[in-house]
Amino acid sequence: MAKVSKAIVDKELREEVFYRIMENGCKDDFVKINDRQYGILLTDSNGEQRYIRIGAIVAELREDMTAEELMQSEINAYNAKQDAKAEKAKKKEEKIAKDKAKREEEKKDD
Repeated sequence: MAKVSKAIVDKELREEVFYRIMENGCKDDFVKINDRQYGILLTDSNGEQRYIRIGAIVAELREDMTAEELMQSEINAYNAKQDAKAEKAKKKEEKIAKDKAKREEEKKDD
């Protein structure tokens, strides 16, 4: 049996993803932009009309990990980055509070 080309495989996968998104009752709201993207116009909180794109990216096959492992590794990387951002924000807040307390203490001494 002949192997199906990457271009055809990726196109079929994108079509399946978009079909699954569109079958949930929002098909009429989205406009097909190209084979990889659909778009919608929405009004933001400032009253400005915005263009939002939904795109389907098919990950490359990897020899060193399965598709499931790749997906999990990307989830883990994202979660690690979010945890690092939260820790950085926490330290920043602590420093701000410490600096404020120090300034207030210096004001009392003056």
